[in-house]
Amino acid sequence: MRVDYRKFAFVLLFVGISIIAERINFSQLWGANNQFFTLFQFFGPIAGGFLGMIWGPVSVLVAELINFVLLGKTISLLNLLRLLPMVIAAFYFGAVRDDRKWAKTTWAIAPICIAIFLAHPEGRAAWYFAIYWTIPLLAMLPSIRDYLFARSLGATFTAHAVGGALWIWSTNMTAAQWTALVPIVAYERLLFAIGIAVSYVIFTIVLDRIPAAAVLRLEKRYAFSRTRTQRV
Repeated sequence: MRVDYRKFAFVLLFVGISIIAERINFSQLWGANNQFFTLFQFFGPIAGGFLGMIWGPVSVLVAELINFVLLGKTISLLNLLRLLPMVIAAFYFGAVRDDRKWAKTTWAIAPICIAIFLAHPEGRAAWYFAIYWTIPLLAMLPSIRDYLFARSLGATFTAHAVGGALWIWSTNMTAAQWTALVPIVAYERLLFAIGIAVSYVIFTIVLDRIPAAAVLRLEKRYAFSRTRTQRV
């Protein structure tokens, strides 16, 4: 299989930027000590848009693994599982754009997460919390899937769904604590979605000016260039 080293170079570039962003904390996670959301939450999923449904998630995973080692994090089931949400969010972001047949498996992510959450006694007591995870499904509807903000909102709530499904079984959070998180989630995820959309446009504008970036999947409508022909 022929390897395009230009694309590989952009994978390394994204990994480097992601490692730096992972070191900038944004807010603390409930239910665990010394666990934070980072700046990475504001742009991580866009890797799926530029690099595709395979290389996008792979680049996110590589960045998280390197950061895991550099920060000297304890190897535990919870810490390892925390690598998954952003990887799957990157897959979602790329899959919604591609609309390939096998990419339609994206529809199954949210229902599975909801089922896992509700299987826990505290999850059933706070069942309404999982309503948030219908957002990725709504964002994939044909009438709104082409809107960047809808895709961004779906991606961040996909990460939230995967994280929540894992978190409820990995921590001792009560139904009352999950309930208290409802307004906080709305605030944080709205910020993350805005960050994802804005960073996607910024990255597109910058990359569109770099000839070597022709190997990437740029959406010209967000590059604000004269030609509207989309690179695939």
